[in-house]
Amino acid sequence: MDNRVTIARREIAGLRAEKTILLALGIQLFIAAFSSFLVVGLVSMYDPGALEGAQVETAVTGEAVAELEAAAADVEGVRARPYADSDAAAAAFADGRVDAVLVGTRRDGRIHVDATVPDSNVETTVIVVQLRSVLRTLEAAERDRRSDALSRPPLAVPDGGTSAPYYGFTYTVLVPVLVFVPAFISGSLTIDSITEEIDRGTLELLRVTPATLVEIVDGKALAAIGLVPAQVALWLGLLRLNGTPVAGVGRLLVLATAVAGIVVGIAAALAFLLPDRRAAQICYAMAMLALFGGASLLPRNPVNATARLAVDGADAGVTLTVGLVAGAAVAVVAVTRTIVVRAGP
Repeated sequence: MDNRVTIARREIAGLRAEKTILLALGIQLFIAAFSSFLVVGLVSMYDPGALEGAQVETAVTGEAVAELEAAAADVEGVRARPYADSDAAAAAFADGRVDAVLVGTRRDGRIHVDATVPDSNVETTVIVVQLRSVLRTLEAAERDRRSDALSRPPLAVPDGGTSAPYYGFTYTVLVPVLVFVPAFISGSLTIDSITEEIDRGTLELLRVTPATLVEIVDGKALAAIGLVPAQVALWLGLLRLNGTPVAGVGRLLVLATAVAGIVVGIAAALAFLLPDRRAAQICYAMAMLALFGGASLLPRNPVNATARLAVDGADAGVTLTVGLVAGAAVAVVAVTRTIVVRAGP
């Protein structure tokens, strides 16, 4: 065990020269440390509906001005300005006095609305989201008005959920990224470490020492796997400091370590089967895609299991998934050690 620990310490000390790995760690550190700041911008891409409430000045004109004004009044952040005709509204839009234009016309007893928004503007997404809310409100009002003429009342539409999109994004996207990315980086690090030793011939020098080939690989894998729970614990701690509590930290660390064992084991095996660094990295990327796809066969997808653990919503399926992943990690490590032994000189 002393030989493995010595090699593991050597590997960790050598990380200072790996600029790519240090950059990846820095990016993860930035995401975790400033998560509450980044999530606001990221949620706008994950769920544009989260932008509802932004201030939008809208010109309304046409035959349905009253209806458009009433709909806009019910949407927070939208201010409707009536104009005599579409030309005046277009001129106000061109001058920048309004952010968008809504022209309502009546055709065959229905209201048709033409919307004009900025083209390729950073505010376009915000404006479109707000106008969508206005049009939905108008549609609901028209349906309520027409329902009086129906022979029977329509079915009531259930109220939408009130959960914040920031909550869903944080626990279904941000937390899984911070839990699993360190494992994938460790796998890539393992391939680089082993193939570099083979290319430079230093692996033969290491074999002159009392450490066996299996102990050398064990030491490298120990360093790569050991970094994962340390990183995950740090990232989750930074999330907590940013006001994002994460439950089930213990089982999350077990899951992250088990995934790291699988990934690092596969990476080490590929490094010995394909000593060429580029070929090994390509096969590693393909193996990770296959692994990600195969994970859907588990009782709970690891990403889903991570989200459930983080919100303290774990069930029997999540517990079973963690157990299966841990068992798979032990099996992969055992197979990898067998491959290393057969590699011989």
